[in-house]
Amino acid sequence: MADKKFHVKVTVTLKNGVLDPQGKAIEGALGSLGFDGVGSVRQGKVFDVNLNAASKKAAQEVVSDMCEKLLANTVIENYAVEVNG
Repeated sequence: MADKKFHVKVTVTLKNGVLDPQGKAIEGALGSLGFDGVGSVRQGKVFDVNLNAASKKAAQEVVSDMCEKLLANTVIENYAVEVNG
């Protein structure tokens, strides 16, 4: 069976309890710009990965391995993988 093309979205965020100075700075800036009611801001990053894999499950496994080895620092970050295709 030929590989299929998949688009995978990886969202990486800091774990709860990890200090997020960039999120705090954004939170403060939003307040000074007049955006009321912002309780807190946490920053993160998103990776869009296009790859060929035998199945959706195989794509999920490959990208999860990418996260464990490079895309996320699993000591301080969580990641979520969303496979489309």
